[in-house]
Amino acid sequence: MSPLLRTPTAGVRTRVRSKPVREVPRVAGPTEEQIRQRAYQIFLSRNGAPGNPEWDWQQAELELRARIALLGKA
Repeated sequence: MSPLLRTPTAGVRTRVRSKPVREVPRVAGPTEEQIRQRAYQIFLSRNGAPGNPEWDWQQAELELRARIALLGKA
């Protein structure tokens, strides 16, 4: 019995076909330097007040990825 054949009910065979893999085009993400600059701008927008540098980095990356996604569609 072929591995592509399954028996859903006794005596009935159905051929199972896998769906072709569709490649999703990759859009270049922001560079580390762009993220660093945006994170610094976020820091400055707090007037240098204490904050979380990891949050600043993640926020910067999120904003830049969103901007790239929007420009890619335009």
